[in-house]
Amino acid sequence: QVQLVESGGGLVQPGGSLRLSCAASGSIFSTHVMGWYRQAPGKQRDLVANISTTGNTNYADSVKGRFTISRDNTKNTVYLQMNSLNPEDTAVYYCNAARTLLWRKFVYWGQGTQVTVSS
Repeated sequence: QVQLVESGGGLVQPGGSLRLSCAASGSIFSTHVMGWYRQAPGKQRDLVANISTTGNTNYADSVKGRFTISRDNTKNTVYLQMNSLNPEDTAVYYCNAARTLLWRKFVYWGQGTQVTVSS
Protein backbone atom coordinates (compact mmCIF):
# COMPACT_ATOMS: atom_id res chain seq x y z
CA GLN A 1 0.00 0.00 0.00
CA VAL A 2 1.30 3.45 -0.94
CA GLN A 3 1.66 5.89 1.95
CA LEU A 4 2.43 9.58 1.42
CA VAL A 5 3.77 11.39 4.48
CA GLU A 6 3.87 15.18 4.37
CA SER A 7 5.69 17.74 6.47
CA GLY A 8 6.76 21.37 6.41
CA GLY A 9 3.51 23.28 6.62
CA GLY A 10 2.97 26.12 9.02
CA LEU A 11 2.42 29.83 9.49
CA VAL A 12 4.47 32.34 7.54
CA GLN A 13 4.21 36.06 6.92
CA PRO A 14 3.67 37.51 3.44
CA GLY A 15 6.86 37.40 1.42
CA GLY A 16 8.22 34.49 3.41
CA SER A 17 9.17 30.97 2.39
CA LEU A 18 8.34 27.39 3.27
CA ARG A 19 9.49 24.02 1.99
CA LEU A 20 7.07 21.12 1.95
CA SER A 21 8.24 17.51 1.87
CA CYS A 22 6.41 14.34 0.91
CA ALA A 23 7.93 10.92 1.48
CA ALA A 24 6.47 7.88 -0.25
CA SER A 25 6.67 4.20 0.57
CA GLY A 26 7.52 1.42 -1.81
CA SER A 27 8.89 1.96 -5.30
CA ILE A 28 6.44 4.72 -6.17
CA PHE A 29 8.95 7.28 -7.40
CA SER A 30 10.14 5.18 -10.30
CA THR A 31 6.64 4.80 -11.75
CA HIS A 32 4.51 7.75 -10.62
CA VAL A 33 4.10 11.40 -11.44
CA MET A 34 4.42 13.30 -8.17
CA GLY A 35 2.53 16.49 -7.51
CA TRP A 36 1.26 19.06 -5.08
CA TYR A 37 -2.33 20.27 -4.95
CA ARG A 38 -3.97 22.79 -2.68
CA GLN A 39 -7.49 23.45 -1.46
CA ALA A 40 -8.83 26.51 0.30
CA PRO A 41 -12.10 26.37 2.28
CA GLY A 42 -15.08 26.22 -0.04
CA LYS A 43 -12.86 25.86 -3.09
CA GLN A 44 -11.97 22.97 -5.35
CA ARG A 45 -8.65 21.18 -5.13
CA ASP A 46 -6.29 22.61 -7.74
CA LEU A 47 -2.93 21.55 -9.09
CA VAL A 48 0.01 23.58 -7.84
CA ALA A 49 2.85 21.71 -9.53
CA ASN A 50 3.86 18.24 -10.60
CA ILE A 51 6.96 16.46 -11.80
CA SER A 52 7.24 13.42 -14.04
CA THR A 53 9.46 10.39 -13.65
CA THR A 54 11.88 12.00 -16.11
CA GLY A 55 11.97 15.37 -14.35
CA ASN A 56 9.56 17.38 -16.49
CA THR A 57 7.65 19.94 -14.43
CA ASN A 58 4.34 21.78 -14.66
CA TYR A 59 3.20 24.74 -12.60
CA ALA A 60 -0.02 26.62 -12.07
CA ASP A 61 0.23 30.11 -13.52
CA SER A 62 -0.31 31.61 -10.08
CA VAL A 63 2.89 30.07 -8.69
CA LYS A 64 5.27 30.21 -11.66
CA GLY A 65 8.50 31.90 -10.69
CA ARG A 66 7.77 31.52 -6.98
CA PHE A 67 7.45 27.77 -6.36
CA THR A 68 9.82 24.96 -7.33
CA ILE A 69 9.00 21.27 -7.30
CA SER A 70 11.75 18.67 -7.16
CA ARG A 71 12.14 14.97 -6.46
CA ASP A 72 14.85 12.82 -4.92
CA ASN A 73 14.39 9.23 -6.03
CA THR A 74 17.07 7.94 -3.66
CA LYS A 75 14.97 9.21 -0.75
CA ASN A 76 11.57 8.64 -2.36
CA THR A 77 10.76 12.24 -1.51
CA VAL A 78 9.23 15.14 -3.41
CA TYR A 79 9.68 18.76 -2.32
CA LEU A 80 7.86 22.01 -2.92
CA GLN A 81 9.93 25.11 -2.27
CA MET A 82 7.58 28.06 -1.85
CA ASN A 83 8.97 31.58 -1.98
CA SER A 84 7.36 35.03 -2.00
CA LEU A 85 4.25 33.67 -0.34
CA ASN A 86 1.11 35.77 -0.26
CA PRO A 87 -2.21 35.36 1.59
CA GLU A 88 -3.80 33.85 -1.54
CA ASP A 89 -1.46 30.86 -1.08
CA THR A 90 -3.20 29.94 2.17
CA ALA A 91 -4.65 26.44 1.78
CA VAL A 92 -4.28 22.82 2.73
CA TYR A 93 -1.55 21.38 0.54
CA TYR A 94 -1.80 17.75 -0.54
CA CYS A 95 0.87 15.47 -1.91
CA ASN A 96 -0.24 13.40 -4.87
CA ALA A 97 1.07 10.39 -6.76
CA ALA A 98 -0.46 9.25 -10.02
CA ARG A 99 0.14 6.84 -12.85
CA THR A 100 -1.71 5.24 -15.72
CA LEU A 101 -1.32 1.49 -16.11
CA LEU A 102 -2.84 0.33 -19.37
CA TRP A 103 -6.35 1.84 -19.24
CA ARG A 104 -6.43 2.31 -15.47
CA LYS A 105 -5.54 5.42 -13.50
CA PHE A 106 -4.03 5.11 -10.02
CA VAL A 107 -4.11 8.14 -7.70
CA TYR A 108 -2.87 8.44 -4.13
CA TRP A 109 -3.16 11.35 -1.70
CA GLY A 110 -1.38 12.44 1.41
CA GLN A 111 -3.20 13.64 4.51
CA GLY A 112 -2.64 17.31 3.75
CA THR A 113 -0.65 19.99 5.54
CA GLN A 114 -1.89 23.47 6.39
CA VAL A 115 -0.08 26.49 4.97
CA THR A 116 -1.20 29.84 6.35
CA VAL A 117 0.21 33.12 5.04
CA SER A 118 -0.74 36.01 7.29
CA SER A 119 0.75 39.08 8.88
